[in-house]
Amino acid sequence: MTPHYYDVHLGWQYARLGQLSSPALTDTIEVATPPEFAKGMPGVWSPEHLLVAAVSGCFMTTFLAIAENSKLDFSDFDCRATGKLEETENGLMISAVHLFPKVVVLHDSDIEKARRVLLKAERHCLITNSVRSQVTMEPTIVVAITEFD
Repeated sequence: MTPHYYDVHLGWQYARLGQLSSPALTDTIEVATPPEFAKGMPGVWSPEHLLVAAVSGCFMTTFLAIAENSKLDFSDFDCRATGKLEETENGLMISAVHLFPKVVVLHDSDIEKARRVLLKAERHCLITNSVRSQVTMEPTIVVAITEFD
């Protein structure tokens, strides 16, 4: 595989606020210091939020690709994620990201396949494999309720 490059531009606006853009994308994102830090701004995406979102988003897209290749029949997927910022011997860092994916399958017989696909997605997520944070997963798999007339 040839290397891929992802270009972004961050322009400082004022105080602790910047605007993130990419020539490949139409939308911009405001980025600021989180409110837990001095002069932080509430209600604005922080680098910490973006890191946790990158892990979660990569996990989802990896899951979707593997589910498609595995022919997993599911009706819904969502994933809550939590990042833990703490002081370490190397300074402040997001030391852990915990994923809480939920998959809704259509049949009881797909529960184990869904579990295998989730575990494979966890192992192969390229963002997870690119960060030093410990990434763990606590999946929930449920069977969709089918209504009959």
